[in-house]
Amino acid sequence: MATAQQIKNAYIDYVLINDEKPKSVYSFVKKLKITEADFYEFYASFESIEKNIWVELTLETISAIEEQEVWNQYSSRERILAFFYSYVEVLKKQRSFIIYTLKSHVSKFSTPDALSGVKPIFENFAEEIINEGLESGELADRKFLSKKYKDAVWLQFGFILNFWINDNSAGFEKTDEAIEKGINVTFDLFERSPLDNLLEYGKFLSRNGKFKEKMGL
Repeated sequence: MATAQQIKNAYIDYVLINDEKPKSVYSFVKKLKITEADFYEFYASFESIEKNIWVELTLETISAIEEQEVWNQYSSRERILAFFYSYVEVLKKQRSFIIYTLKSHVSKFSTPDALSGVKPIFENFAEEIINEGLESGELADRKFLSKKYKDAVWLQFGFILNFWINDNSAGFEKTDEAIEKGINVTFDLFERSPLDNLLEYGKFLSRNGKFKEKMGL
């Protein structure tokens, strides 16, 4: 009986050599000399293999950065930057397969099927970091908008990933630049700004004006 890892490796080899999925689970397991039952012991479909690989790569990245000694000293901005810098390094190990899983996805406004398992993991990870930033005062706590911060970081996830798979620069140095600029711009918007002070001042004037009306001033 084959292991989950052997089935996964065989699937990766097949799609990268043939540039397509196997015609069926039956034909795939025949070449592996295992039964369909062996395959379904670990995976429900070929798509589940792809989702599983993405999840493993994402969890590997999160686990590695959280184990770093400096992790607890990082700001929210630095933690998200650390994730993306580390993520593209991890993805390099499977770059050909990563490109294969995404190339058939043409819509820019929906999550690729292969990433459906990654999205909740990443959003929970990002939300925890953002909440710590809100509690510490690093990030501006804005009514309604604060809950959307994780959505903005997920958009950066998609942008950075798309940039990386199309990056032809040596060592993917342009991707590093895209990460730096994209995350810094995003977190600049998350942090307090003169606009926040202006809005608070407007609320103060509004409340003060109502107070004066009640006092007959």
